[in-house]
Amino acid sequence: MALITEQDIRKMISDGLLKEKGEFHMGKDTILTPSARAHLLEKNITLTGRDNNHGSDSISHGKSIVSEDKTEPTNKKHSLEATSGFDTVFGVHLDYKPEHMTHLRGNYLVFKDHRRIILRGAIDYLESEIIIAQTVSERLQMPKLTKELEEVIRFIRRLLQCEVKGEEVGDFTLGGLNEKDLREQSYHPSQYFGMRHFLPTYQQGEMAAHLNKLRTLARKTEIVAFKAFKAEDGTVTREDIIRAFNRLSSFFWIMMFKYLTGKYNES
Repeated sequence: MALITEQDIRKMISDGLLKEKGEFHMGKDTILTPSARAHLLEKNITLTGRDNNHGSDSISHGKSIVSEDKTEPTNKKHSLEATSGFDTVFGVHLDYKPEHMTHLRGNYLVFKDHRRIILRGAIDYLESEIIIAQTVSERLQMPKLTKELEEVIRFIRRLLQCEVKGEEVGDFTLGGLNEKDLREQSYHPSQYFGMRHFLPTYQQGEMAAHLNKLRTLARKTEIVAFKAFKAEDGTVTREDIIRAFNRLSSFFWIMMFKYLTGKYNES
């Protein structure tokens, strides 16, 4: 079940999508928090459609039911193809797309500060920094490194596709390493690269600095993904996506070790 919070209600009111002295329709598949209920009553908004057979308040908006992350309906599929009008997280059907809202999937709109939209932005930013790193590796005439970075770009684009379409990530490799090998080699570099873990420094050069930045961005994106899929009760979905970004940060460590030990210069 999903929660509709006081913050959600305030947002709907401030955006003119919920009117004072109006009605808020309730159903059985999402929970209305006590503070959200109190704010509705404070604004003289009538709660309608309550299912008294359930012990907690819940909200349904038209035919659309909000799912665990308070966005995707559980009983209605939203096609990726354009359709007439737009469905919204708060159940109102619109004939136009407001500037402060964007597509979560198909014709389903959410606010632009939605956690999954923030995740998509983080992935986009990570990709842009990888491309910048590729320009450096090309200037340094390191085609092997450029190729591995291109593999990473394909990988994160696949993760984005899995997030948008609700597909499982499944098994994967990076640089020929599976998830177990990625953890093993990043945890024990002395065994595989003949060098210990280190603190990054400018003395390691421009390329190492870019790889280190990509490592930190991968970790940051992992945290953004965790926040995107963490419910208010602490449960987490899409652990496959979260884990994939964790392994990606490990791969960037490995790439740093390979760069500093000259692996990308070998013929």
